[in-house]
Amino acid sequence: MKKENEFSKQVTRQFFGTDGIRGVSNRHPMTSEMAVQLGRALVLQCRTNGSDRRPKIVIGKDTRLSGYMLETALTSGISSMGGDTWLVGPLPTPAISFLTTSFRADAGVVISASHNPYQDNGIKIFGRDGFKLLDRDEAYIEYLMQSSDLEKKRPRPSSIGQAFRLDDAWGRYVVELKHAFPSDLTLDGLSIVIDCANGAAYRSAPAVLKELGAEVYALGVKPNGKNINRRCGSLHPEVASKEVLRRNADIGLSLDGDADRLIVIDEKGRVVDGDAIMALCATRMLREKRLRKKTLVATVMSNIGLEEALERAGGKVVRTPVGDRYVVEEMRRKSYNLGGEQSGHLIFLDHATTGDGMVAGLQLLAIMLREQKPLSQLAGNIMTRVPQVLKSFAVKKKNPIDELPAVQKAIRSAQEDLGKKGRVFVRYSGTELKARVLVEGPDRKKIKKLADGIVHAFGSR
Repeated sequence: MKKENEFSKQVTRQFFGTDGIRGVSNRHPMTSEMAVQLGRALVLQCRTNGSDRRPKIVIGKDTRLSGYMLETALTSGISSMGGDTWLVGPLPTPAISFLTTSFRADAGVVISASHNPYQDNGIKIFGRDGFKLLDRDEAYIEYLMQSSDLEKKRPRPSSIGQAFRLDDAWGRYVVELKHAFPSDLTLDGLSIVIDCANGAAYRSAPAVLKELGAEVYALGVKPNGKNINRRCGSLHPEVASKEVLRRNADIGLSLDGDADRLIVIDEKGRVVDGDAIMALCATRMLREKRLRKKTLVATVMSNIGLEEALERAGGKVVRTPVGDRYVVEEMRRKSYNLGGEQSGHLIFLDHATTGDGMVAGLQLLAIMLREQKPLSQLAGNIMTRVPQVLKSFAVKKKNPIDELPAVQKAIRSAQEDLGKKGRVFVRYSGTELKARVLVEGPDRKKIKKLADGIVHAFGSR
C-alpha cells in the first residue's frame, strides 16, 4: 500500500474541509454511503502505523437526528474492514479527544456540525494522540475512499470487527474536566447559568458545575434531535443573558452544539467574547509565569486590542488563519500552551488537545475566585477594543476572492481609506456557503460603510 504522504498533494479534496467533512444530512457528501467508505478507509489509515493489532476507534456524536444514521454507517464500515468501535453516544468534541487517548484508541470520530442547524451534520477525526488529523492524513483517507485498496483489503469473515457501547463515558469526561479546575478551589457560593444548546454537553456541563459546588441553572438540556443550536447556545447568548439577570446569577456560560466553543455573560448580562477571555487568562498566566514563551496564539479575526493588552502585560500575540485547527497546529509547532478564536474556541493545551468550552469556563471561574472580583470588573478593563464590524452573508459559489475584480477594488479602497489605523479581512467560511467581511478601525460609522461596500461588491460581480 502506498504511504499517505505520496497523496497529500495529488488527491483532489472532495470531502474534508477546514474542520472535517460537513454538509446537509442525507445529501452528498453527508450520506450513509460516504460514512461506510470513510469508516473502511479510516481502518486502513490506522494500520499505517505498523501495528498488527485490530484498530480500535471511538465514535461520539452530538444530538442531531442524523447522528444515528451516520453512527451506524461508520460502525458498519469500520467493522467490515476489521476494526472495533467503541460507541459513547452524545458527548462534546473535546470528550472524544480525551477518550481517544485514555482508551489508547487508534482514532476518535466526532459526528457533529458544531454550531450549524440540525439539518447539517459533519464528521471530524482525531488521531491516537488526541489531535485532529493533519491535512496529509485526511488526503490519504480521501485517496483510500476512492481506491481499489478497500476491496483488496477486506478481512476474512472471522476477522470482522465488533462494536461496543460505553455507557459511562460522560462520567469519565466529567472527572477529567474536574482535573482542569484547581484542586484548592470550589464553586461553592457561585450561581451559574449554563446554556448547553440542546447539544452534546447537555448532561456533562451541568454535572461538572454541580459536582464542584455551584448553584446551577441549566438551559438547552432537552435535546429532541431537531432543536440543537435553535435559539439557544453560543449563537444566541441573549438567552443566557436574560436568565443571568432573572436569577441574579454570577455568570453565564453559553456553549455551542458540540461544546468546543464558549461565549460568556457577566453578572450584568453583558456578553464577553473569546478575545476578552483570552486576554484575561493570558495576562494571569503571564503574571504567574505559566504562559509559554510569553505568547498567545490567536487568529486574524481577533481584535487588535487583544495584541495591545498582551503587550502591556509583557507578552505578545501570534496570529494564524481562521480555524481552531490552525491555532492548535501553531501551538504544537512552537510549544505554546494558550490559543483561541474570538468566536469562543479556546485551547488550553495544558488541559486538552482541542478547544473545550468547559475547560475554558473553569479557567475563567478560577480567576474570579482567586481575585474575588465579579466578571464585569475583570473583563471591563482588560482590553481596549478597536471598533470592529463583521458581516456574514450567503454566496452561491466560493469563487477565489482574488479573481473577483469588484471585490478586490472595494477591499483596496477600504484599506487605503483606513491606512495604518485599521485593517480589512475577507474570507469564505470553511464550513458553510458564506463569505465573511471584517473591517476594523477607529470610526465605527466609517468601517460599517466600508464593510457594506465590500458586501455589495460581492453582489455586483
